[in-house]
Amino acid sequence: MKKSYLILLVGVLFMASGLLLLNQSYVQAQDAEEPPYLAEYYEAWVTSPHADSTAEAFNHWNDDGEIEAACAGCHSTPGYRDFVGADGTEFGSVENPAPLGTVVTCDACHAPTAAQLTSIVFPSGVELGDTGDSARCMVCHQGRASTDSVNAKLEELGLVENPNQVSADLRFINIHYYAAAATLYGGAARGGYQYDGQVYMGRNLHVEGFQSCADCHNAHTLEVKVDACSTCHEVDSVEELRDIRMDGSDVDFDGDGDDGEGIAGEIEGMQEVLMAAIQAYATEVAGTAIIYDALSYPYWFIDTNGNGSLDDDEKNPQNSYNAFTANLERAAYNYQVSVKDPGAYTHNPQYVLELLYDSAASLSAELSEPLDMAGLYRDAPMHFNPTVEAWRHWDEDGEVPGNCSRCHTATGLPVFLKNGVNIAEPISDGLSCSTCHDDLVEFTVYPVNEVAFPSGAQLGFGEEDDSNMCLACHQGRESTVSVNRAIATAGVGDDEVSDKLTFRNVHYFAAGASLFGTEAQGAYEYADHDYDGRYAHAEDAPNTCTGCHRQHNGTIRINECEDCHEDVEEAEDVLLIRVTEDVELIDYDGDGSADEPIRDEIVTMEETLFAAIQAYAAETVGTAIAYDAHAYPYWFADTNANGAADPDEVNFDNRYVTWTPTLLRAAYNYQYSQKDPGDFAHNPHYIMQVLYDSIEAIGGDVSGYTRPPVMASE
Repeated sequence: MKKSYLILLVGVLFMASGLLLLNQSYVQAQDAEEPPYLAEYYEAWVTSPHADSTAEAFNHWNDDGEIEAACAGCHSTPGYRDFVGADGTEFGSVENPAPLGTVVTCDACHAPTAAQLTSIVFPSGVELGDTGDSARCMVCHQGRASTDSVNAKLEELGLVENPNQVSADLRFINIHYYAAAATLYGGAARGGYQYDGQVYMGRNLHVEGFQSCADCHNAHTLEVKVDACSTCHEVDSVEELRDIRMDGSDVDFDGDGDDGEGIAGEIEGMQEVLMAAIQAYATEVAGTAIIYDALSYPYWFIDTNGNGSLDDDEKNPQNSYNAFTANLERAAYNYQVSVKDPGAYTHNPQYVLELLYDSAASLSAELSEPLDMAGLYRDAPMHFNPTVEAWRHWDEDGEVPGNCSRCHTATGLPVFLKNGVNIAEPISDGLSCSTCHDDLVEFTVYPVNEVAFPSGAQLGFGEEDDSNMCLACHQGRESTVSVNRAIATAGVGDDEVSDKLTFRNVHYFAAGASLFGTEAQGAYEYADHDYDGRYAHAEDAPNTCTGCHRQHNGTIRINECEDCHEDVEEAEDVLLIRVTEDVELIDYDGDGSADEPIRDEIVTMEETLFAAIQAYAAETVGTAIAYDAHAYPYWFADTNANGAADPDEVNFDNRYVTWTPTLLRAAYNYQYSQKDPGDFAHNPHYIMQVLYDSIEAIGGDVSGYTRPPVMASE
C-alpha cells in the first residue's frame, strides 16, 4: 500500500512540473497499480535498447565493479545525471564512476537540468547549437573520435610527413557506436576523417519537421517513425527505408551500373570498394594482410593466412592489426564510421559516400596498380552537390546575402516567390525538396506563370509550366539594358577609356536568357541589328528546360535527342549534333566545313572574338588583356603581354581597369558565350549573331564569316 501511494504521489508531482519522469521506485514496483499517464511511456521504453539490461552497453564493466567516468555518462543513468549536473556536480562533465546495474531510464533524459543542453560539443571540439531537445540524444550518439583526434595521434607519432610508414605504436582509432549525430552534422562536426583539400557535406537537412533525432525516432522506443516517412516515401517497414533514393542523388556512386538502387545500396557498394583498397594497400604497402570483423574488438586483425576472410584462430585481441600507416589508419577509421552508424543512409548519405570515396582514392594512389575509380562518383550532381562554389562561396561570411540568396540557398526561392524580394539566408549545401515544391506529398511545384529577366522582360513557357521555376535562376544577372546603362553613366565615346566602367558579368548558366534570345536581351545586342528570339526546337520535340533536362540532376534526357539525332547515344554525342535534314547548310565560320557540329562553328567565332579583343586592348587601349574563366573578375592586365593569364596575373588587384565601351560590349558577349556551355543547343543562331557583331564592332575580320539570318517571328 505504501509503495502504491508513493508511486501515485511521484506521478502527480511529475505531471504538475511537465516532466514525464519514471523513477527507479516505479520500475521496481511494476506489480503496483500504474498511473495511466506513466504506463504508456513505460511500456514504450521497457522494450527499447535503452532498457535492455542484458546488452553489452550496460554490462561491459561488470568485472571491473564500476563504470569508469569516461564511459559512465552514456552507459548508466547515474553517469548521465552526473553529466547534466543533476547530482549536484558540475554541468557538462562526468566527475565520478557510476555503479553497475543501471540502464538509461527516464531519470537520465528527463532530469530537470537536462534542459540546459542547448548545444553539443563534438569530439572534434566543435560546438554546435540549434539542437533542441535532441541535444539529449546527441550527448551520447556523437562518437568518441574525429578528424582532429586522428590527426593528433598521427602528429604525435610523426607519421604526417611519411604517411606510408608503418608504426607499431599506431593502433586502430575507433569512432565508437551509433554516432548518428556525427553523421547527421557531417563536415560541420568532423566525425569522419576529412582529407585536406576536400569539401564535405555539412548537416543533412531533411524536409521541415524531420530535422532532428526526435523528429524521426520515437524518443522512448527509439524506433523510426515509419508512418511519418510514408508521407513522402512509399514505405511500410523499416527494411524498406533502405530502398529510398532521393531525386537529385541519381548517379551511380559505387559504379555497379545501378543508379536506381536505394542509397543504402550505394553506400554498401562504396564500402566494398574501400575494403578492396584497404586490403590491397595493407598487403602491398604496409606489408601485412588485413581483415575486418564489425562485431569483434578491435575490429581489424592480421590475416595470417592471407585468405581474405577472418578465421576463428585470427579473431582475438592478440592478433589485432599492428602495421597501420597514416594512410591506412585514415581509411580504416572511415570504413568503421560508415559501418558503426547503420542508419547513415538516412542520417547523411552524401557525407558518408564522400568519406568512403576519398579514403579509397587515397589508398588507390599508393598502389602499383591503382583501382579503377573512373566509374565512381564522390558527390551528387549539380543542385545537390555541396562542394561547388555555388554553395561554398559564402562560408566565411556565415550567410548568403539577399542579392544572391534566391538561387544560392535552399530557402531563398520560396521567399522570393512569396514576397518578390530576398533577404539574407542561412548557408546551404544545395537545394532541398521544399525549394521548388510547395507540397511534399503531391510534389507539386510553386505556381509561376512568368519570370522577370534582368532586361525587365517578363517571360515564361506558359501558365504554371514547371520550367518557369528554372528561369527564376538560370537567366543571368545582366543584359543589354544594364550594359547600356553603365556606358551611359560613364558618358564617354566608344573608344575612350573611363575609370567609371567596370566589367559587367552576366553570371553563370544563363540558359534561359539564351533560349529566349532577343526577347530577354541577355547577351549584348548592338543597336540597329536584329536578333533571333526564343529558340524553337523541332515540332513535337522538347522545348522547355525540363523537356530536355532532368530537373533534379540537370543531365540531358538523351532519349529525347535520340528520336531525331540517331548518332546520339550518350551525353558527349550532343556536342556533335548538326541539323542537316531539310536545312540549307551554311559555313558560318568560313572554315570550309558546312556540316561540322554547330558547336564547332560557335567555338571558332569565340576564338576569333577573343583574338580581336586582345588586339584592340593592346593597340587601341594600350593595355594588354588576358582572360581566366575560373577567376573573378575574369579579365586581367596581361603584364607580360604573352596572351595568357599567368598565375601571378590572376588576382583582383591586377583586374583589367582600362575599359572602353567598345571593349566592354565585346568582352561581355565573350563571357556570355563562355558561361552558357549549352548555348549551341539553347539558341545557336542567336549566339553566333552576337559573336559576329562583337567581332565586327571591335575591329575583327568577319570577311569569311556568315551572320546567321534572323528567323522570322511567328
